[in-house]
Amino acid sequence: MSVAKYIPDDLDRRIIGHLRADGRASLSKLSDVLGVARGTVQNRLDRLIETGTLMGFTVRVREDYDEQTVHAVMMIEVVGKSTTQVIRKLRGLPEIYSLHTTNGNWDLVANIRAISLSDFDRVLREVRMIDGVANSETSLLLSSL
Repeated sequence: MSVAKYIPDDLDRRIIGHLRADGRASLSKLSDVLGVARGTVQNRLDRLIETGTLMGFTVRVREDYDEQTVHAVMMIEVVGKSTTQVIRKLRGLPEIYSLHTTNGNWDLVANIRAISLSDFDRVLREVRMIDGVANSETSLLLSSL
């Protein structure tokens, strides 16, 4: 039996929007800004986390914070119907900054951020060892314009 996917309503989207801007916002601050009770915000956050709509909270860092960070884009080809399993494994790698489905020759595009070239090399090996990954192509991002 499959469970229906939770579809966030307007209040949920507003909560998510405020958390994108300030992931450390308190329940009190969110309730004030949104004009709803603190308990409502808590219940909505609990539901967003429970349904997997919110997968966690993270830190956003200025692009120039660590100029030694290795940035890359990896295009990934997936075998057969293993996309869901591959995505699950890729999401488990902290160096995968973002992950996208795409059209064309590649099935997925991963934005990778690693702390060094040796760490980047390890990430490439780990991705290529995932069952269901048939092929990949990676390009280092050299400078932002």
